[in-house]
Amino acid sequence: MPGVQANHVAEALDIHEVMLYRWRMEMRRGQIKVKKKNIQIDPEVKSELKRLRKLEREHNLLKEEHTLLKKAIQHSLQQKGKFSSSST
Repeated sequence: MPGVQANHVAEALDIHEVMLYRWRMEMRRGQIKVKKKNIQIDPEVKSELKRLRKLEREHNLLKEEHTLLKKAIQHSLQQKGKFSSSST
């Protein structure tokens, strides 16, 4: 399904993510044949998955920003330390 991440599927199936990639590769090569089924997803579940993906993107962005801010503070403190020790 479009937009569903492999790590979420693997976690839900309680298998290693690499196994999914292997199965997908075997499907592309024609080593695995399946009958296509019309999969119906509950609209509530679908919207919850969308919300989860959005929250994960926002969380990752906040983690990056936090890391950058920590580095900026560290750099600022190092610069301040250099100036104060050289002026004494």
